Amino acid sequence: MTDLILLAMLLPGPKHGYQLKREAGLILGQQTLHNNLVYPLLRQFMSKKWVRQKTVPGERGQTRNQYSLTALGRKELHTRLCRFSEKDARSAEGFSLRVGMFQFLEPEVRLQIINAREKFLQGRIANLKNVQTNFPLDPYAGVVTSYMRDQAETELNWIARLRRLQKSRKDESRE
Repeated sequence: MTDLILLAMLLPGPKHGYQLKREAGLILGQQTLHNNLVYPLLRQFMSKKWVRQKTVPGERGQTRNQYSLTALGRKELHTRLCRFSEKDARSAEGFSLRVGMFQFLEPEVRLQIINAREKFLQGRIANLKNVQTNFPLDPYAGVVTSYMRDQAETELNWIARLRRLQKSRKDESRE
């Protein structure tokens, strides 16, 4: 997922490696990402011609590497965001990342992603109900199971809001 985030961070325009490390780190809940994670990915992106590197002057007279997304990189990012398997539907982070990039995706693709996550959550709720009904849960296990079910139901409510937003945007584009 870090690779998708780094590619997506270049959509608005070129960025220095340090800026990518800092911004991607914040998105992932860290201060910054480690050099050993970011720079090998950037080298890999450059070898695949998804990202271009340019040397630019720094603020204190030094030179800095600036990275920008190529047309091929945009296409790859789009392709990978559109790919949303059953396994991806199980990942809250993968789903959230794609929702955060919905402006980059076509309405049909958005709907497929929403449908896949919704189907997963409905199955999860059914499984948790089954556990609550058929297993003798001690108080802690009962609280955990209820919490997990509440989380899934809350996310289904959020998905309903996403559907309404999607529909209103579709209606706006017709006007």
